[in-house]
Amino acid sequence: MTTLNLEGKVALITGGGQGLGLEFARALANAGAKVAVTSRDPRKARESADLIREQTGQDTLGIAVDVTDSAQVAAMAEQAVGAFGRVDILVNSAGINVRKPILEYDEASWDLVQATNLKAPFLCAKAIVPHMIKQRFGRIINISSMLGQVALAERSAYCSSKGGLIQLTKVMALEWAEHNITANAVCPGPFATEMNQVVINNPEANRFFLDHLPVKRWGKPEELTGLIVYLASELSSFMTGSAVVIDGGWTAE
Repeated sequence: MTTLNLEGKVALITGGGQGLGLEFARALANAGAKVAVTSRDPRKARESADLIREQTGQDTLGIAVDVTDSAQVAAMAEQAVGAFGRVDILVNSAGINVRKPILEYDEASWDLVQATNLKAPFLCAKAIVPHMIKQRFGRIINISSMLGQVALAERSAYCSSKGGLIQLTKVMALEWAEHNITANAVCPGPFATEMNQVVINNPEANRFFLDHLPVKRWGKPEELTGLIVYLASELSSFMTGSAVVIDGGWTAE
């Protein structure tokens, strides 16, 4: 319990085809874990797995899956366990944001955001945790957001889904602690990812964000990886049910 070495562990990262998910997968592989990355796009899943293998030398697997579909999620779990024999670390990183005022928000967009950000982690945990229970070890890391704790206009579905994910994480922690499974949420603030390019490229919106960040810059995806590796490791065994904010000081005001 004195190392961040993940040698012998297997990590499954949803949304690992790009953005933060890809960064998390690379970090876990660099720490010694074998990794399976998922994407809706088979090409992205395959290319991300190949990239991580080339960069880290670890065994990798790319899985094409719609994480909002329970049958596909069940097949994903079986494929990962079939390939590696176990899954020790589940990182629920797949996410989506649709920005609209509430009165303009259509039901289809609402349902898509809720399904991707909240239902999918529920489905993935249900599929993976039985394997963790059998092996008496598990680490669940749910990627929420600072907007699960504070609000922002035009993010009604996103804020509510990410707030719900924090609460779901706490229930997971309570229900599975006896099986040596921890569940924690990571709550990033504004990070320079593909999802946020629409904001970064809008001068007025970008200035709004920078004015609310005491550090006066967007976060770099790699600045989240230390926490991810820690939460995946033996060192975090007494930490469960927590929601950790990394947001450049936004929520400190």
